[in-house]
Amino acid sequence: MKEIFSSIAGRVVGCEVDVGDDINVGDELLVIESMKMEIPLESEQSGKLVELLVQVGDEIEEGQRLAVLN
Repeated sequence: MKEIFSSIAGRVVGCEVDVGDDINVGDELLVIESMKMEIPLESEQSGKLVELLVQVGDEIEEGQRLAVLN
């Protein structure tokens, strides 16, 4: 299993993927609002999204696990 972690703290304001989607390196997964800026979170790994651990509106911390790919 491959895991995706947040590189910043903030709030999830957008989700561009669903469980079961095939993800490629560089695909936009989530949009994080941090310090009044919207920052896209792009995948650094490829695989099938098997678990999404956050949803729009969630507050997240730097280093938090966000998703699992197979």
